[in-house]
Amino acid sequence: MPETRFVVTGSIATDHLMTFPGRIREQLIADKLDHISLSLLVDALDVRDGGAAADIAYGLALLGHRPLLVGAVGADFHDHGARLAALGVDTSAVHVSTTRHTARRLCTTDTDGGRLATFYPGATAEAAAIDLGEVLRRRGGADLVLIGADDPTAMARHTRACRALGVPFAADPGGQLARLTGPAIRELVEGADHLFTNEDAHELLLTRTGWTRDDVLRRTGVWITTLGDRGSRVERAGEPPVEVPAVPAGTVTDPAGAGGAFRAGYLASLAAGAGAERCARAGSALAARALSAVGSRTYTPDPGRPRAPRQPSPS
Repeated sequence: MPETRFVVTGSIATDHLMTFPGRIREQLIADKLDHISLSLLVDALDVRDGGAAADIAYGLALLGHRPLLVGAVGADFHDHGARLAALGVDTSAVHVSTTRHTARRLCTTDTDGGRLATFYPGATAEAAAIDLGEVLRRRGGADLVLIGADDPTAMARHTRACRALGVPFAADPGGQLARLTGPAIRELVEGADHLFTNEDAHELLLTRTGWTRDDVLRRTGVWITTLGDRGSRVERAGEPPVEVPAVPAGTVTDPAGAGGAFRAGYLASLAAGAGAERCARAGSALAARALSAVGSRTYTPDPGRPRAPRQPSPS
């Protein structure tokens, strides 16, 4: 069977993951919420390769694919890129900025799984300079392009390139939904082969676009909504929604990377010819592996395999 040609566009980042040995919500004072000044003493710090698009590419590479990663980074990406390339991710289409750092995500997780996160986009602002149409023409097309959260202009440009070339694409706007207008979201979703959201983004997409569920389903092939520990929901036009249970994760060590792992597992199963429900189950299985590891790039599909080499943390 020919190899499925996946292209994954979106954020590439460095994650600074911290662990707070308490509950963040207990640090908030009810009558002081109009002037929050919160200082948390954390007891662990891991510096990890991150970014939603790079996480998906990592998962696909672990499952035997050679995805093309498309995004914008800084000159500090060299070691990060080398680790991805060693796994089989094609980084030749990654744009390297000469003036900005690779994006940073700082995330503090408490004992209840509550999180505080800050994201610095950095070189992501230059992603709109990437001509995905030219990339696809040089490669002779693609079987599926996943358009993930990125600079909004880049997301729109990538979507238009796929439509112009007749290349199937999956819309995965993620956290960018909160800053996009209704018309911008409608442009990203229209004609998508797949649409990926989590539960909150599902509702936000409907609110921002003014569309009903049926309106969205008339414009997409399959709408996949992840539901956390409840699994996922598969929706198609003219059919009732199908709830797909989660695969138990055992000990949940770190939520980072679970979303990327789900998408990688889903897409790899799709490449093997599976139906959407089976793909969602495969996505949940890989997400469970990610949940049991610290960071988004230390899990493997098979618990019997050694993990990827641990990245050094600062002393």
